[in-house]
Amino acid sequence: MRDVLRWQFRLAWSLGAEVHFPALTDESCLWRPTPDAWTVRPDGDGGWREDWQVPEPDPAPPTTIGWLTWHLVWWWRDLLSRADGGPPVTREQSPWPGGADAVRAALHDLHAGWDAGFDRWTDDDLRRPFAFPWPEPRPFVYAVAWCNAELMKNVAEIGAARHLHASSRHVQ
Repeated sequence: MRDVLRWQFRLAWSLGAEVHFPALTDESCLWRPTPDAWTVRPDGDGGWREDWQVPEPDPAPPTTIGWLTWHLVWWWRDLLSRADGGPPVTREQSPWPGGADAVRAALHDLHAGWDAGFDRWTDDDLRRPFAFPWPEPRPFVYAVAWCNAELMKNVAEIGAARHLHASSRHVQ
């Protein structure tokens, strides 16, 4: 089971992250596809904060690559902490890393941490009750599979936004 999940994770990473992350720039991260797009903004203290609203509007607004990468870093940090028996990582504890280089570094660290999990997770670990990202516990293997799917979805969104940004620069 772990081998299939690891293969799926590495496939999701190679199909998207290895294609799109190297091409990210500070400009592409902050490009807004629409004026109402959710983005990340300097917080005045040298950090970056995300646009956020509770409850989330329906439909949710478009997002920038910066916002998408912030979201990816946040949920992945949260999942890794919980997977290792640590506390939840709140939105407030996970600011945007700030800039394309910092985003790449954060995502590569998360990738390495998640990939290393496959070496230490036992079959018993994959069966243990785990209540993330859902409130009710399910076997941890569901969270691992969710991570792989969510990663692929987020990377596809980043890729689509990157292509839109590139094509918008050629529109006259």
